[in-house]
Amino acid sequence: MNEFDQEEEFQETREPIAPEETQSIPEQGDQDISAVDVAIPTLEVDIPALDDSEEIPAGGFEPYQEGDGRAWYVIHCYSGYENKVRHNLEQRIETMGMKDKIFDIVVPTEEEIEVKEGKRRTVERRVFPGYILVNMILSEESWYVVRNTPGVTGFVGMGNTPTPLRPEEVSQIIKRMEAEAPRIKVTFKSGERVRIVDGPFNDFRGTVSEIDMERAKVRVMVNFFGRETPVELDFLQVEKT
Repeated sequence: MNEFDQEEEFQETREPIAPEETQSIPEQGDQDISAVDVAIPTLEVDIPALDDSEEIPAGGFEPYQEGDGRAWYVIHCYSGYENKVRHNLEQRIETMGMKDKIFDIVVPTEEEIEVKEGKRRTVERRVFPGYILVNMILSEESWYVVRNTPGVTGFVGMGNTPTPLRPEEVSQIIKRMEAEAPRIKVTFKSGERVRIVDGPFNDFRGTVSEIDMERAKVRVMVNFFGRETPVELDFLQVEKT
């Protein structure tokens, strides 16, 4: 399942705002928005949990900064327009003088290797299509600037309240973005016919019997001298027929 198959529950219709109207962040009494500890299920990523002793990597983008109120928030936009929305928001931050409240905008991406027609190629794909991360100090002004940027359909959160990412969620996203080895796109599944494109069984065809995602290995049943023989291969050594 795609990490954001549930994105529809966060989408909201964007209505034109008349000049005399005023929007504000829904009130929550004395509750500190940066302290809301609510899990965001749609942001769960397929990365092993970090040990308590593991530090958040340096560089990239920073998680919470103690004392100044900044945090990472997730905004939803139209899928495929992430970079355009980021550009629009950067322009609004500049023209509206909000650099002291909105600090960074990130469209998480990762490298992925895919095999097509026997050829390997590395492509850059978005980790969370339709979502952008914004590091900001949440206030009525900063919320208004982000929320009313062309292409932004809303913040991710509980109801109408933007919910900040937790440090461990930010750390997982950083780890995924900074991974040295590109992810391998798997286009086949158990029971499907595949063709071996590399190694001693090159150009043999067989049926996938097992897929090991952790080791990036696939077991294929190949007809060898009239017998079904299991052959273990790397993901990049086979392609869907």
